[in-house]
Amino acid sequence: MIDDLDRRILGALQKNNRLSFSELADFVGSSAASCMRRVNKLRAEGVVTADISLVDPKALGKSLTVVVAVELDRERLDLVDDFKRAMRAAKEVTQCYMITGDADFVLIVAVEDVEAFDVFVKTKLYTNPNVRKFKSMIVLDRVKFEPRVLV
Repeated sequence: MIDDLDRRILGALQKNNRLSFSELADFVGSSAASCMRRVNKLRAEGVVTADISLVDPKALGKSLTVVVAVELDRERLDLVDDFKRAMRAAKEVTQCYMITGDADFVLIVAVEDVEAFDVFVKTKLYTNPNVRKFKSMIVLDRVKFEPRVLV
């Protein structure tokens, strides 16, 4: 069971997971030993799933972000699993969500430019016989980006 202190710890870690346990303790109003025990428990229980560094795609030359809504032709479990596997393997796809509504999946694609996106479309979408159609939306401005759950 996650209590209020766990929530404060998680909130602090989502902002900066490089805090020392002493700094974390000061931030959440607890002791360093308590924070260390709780963080280790949250990791062991799978509440904290990864400690990662977020990288600005532009710093790596990926200046174009495209949101792609994909509709599959058939929704057989094996074909859906094949599509999921293909999107996990596609280096251009930074996020992939199976969704409800008009589309079956939403992809976030980060590439160098329009030409690179064209290559992605031709090699990953047009070649997939189960992709019925897709809709691409080029991101003009990232207004908000918080890859965290607000606790």
